[in-house]
Amino acid sequence: MIASGKPIVRLVDVRKSYVMGHASTRGGPKETVVVHAMKGVTVNIMQGEYVAIMGASGSGKSTMLNLLGCLDRPTSGQYHLGDQDVARLDDDELSEVRSRYIGFIFQSYNLIQQYTVIENIQLPLTYQGSGEISDEDMERTIELARLVGLDTRLEHRPNQLSGGQQQRVAIARSLINDPYIILADEATGNLDSVTSEEIMTMLGRLNDSGKTIIMVTHEDDIAAHAKRIIRMRDGVIVEDGDSPRMLAAAHNGVVTAS
Repeated sequence: MIASGKPIVRLVDVRKSYVMGHASTRGGPKETVVVHAMKGVTVNIMQGEYVAIMGASGSGKSTMLNLLGCLDRPTSGQYHLGDQDVARLDDDELSEVRSRYIGFIFQSYNLIQQYTVIENIQLPLTYQGSGEISDEDMERTIELARLVGLDTRLEHRPNQLSGGQQQRVAIARSLINDPYIILADEATGNLDSVTSEEIMTMLGRLNDSGKTIIMVTHEDDIAAHAKRIIRMRDGVIVEDGDSPRMLAAAHNGVVTAS
């Protein structure tokens, strides 16, 4: 459960360092270099926000996404997801958090080629409990397929779908467990401009319905769909504020959903 008025995501002084090793150029012992990917990041994200994280390569944005998705742990600091501090959970506990509370949308879709649309949407459910799919689960799967416009493609496999349709499957999959947050990693990176706009419109509708969306992108036109933009450089947040469309709406006196 998430207490009313509390952030759904809270990072407190989060630091992430990697020790990189390489052979010495002089034939001596192996040398190591410590890379500080995040350097004390503190940020709150409230339920229902639509946030874009931006930055150049090496800025720390991908590291932040990995930490938010419980794919990695911080070297130090706290990460609260809902009411739980997940920063020090073990691998099994992190897997449980990922399968129940986080929805993922990847640039490369990450669908299982041998699985049908139905089976790919249901994939997170198979990692929970007995892995059995109930009648209720099946009803929700079909409802989500209908939501993303694929209810006539339920038995198709990924190689029978376009890139945009595969990403729609990934969106439905990200929703199957009614997660706390949806993390989108360059979700339109492999799509043409028309299909990218369709996917972003769909994500906008999900946010309007109350879903919390956090996306990583390097494209300004994609980030413009978000309501808040966080910019990173050298492992720290250098800018955090309303997106241009929200600023324009405020300037014009337009009230938008939060």
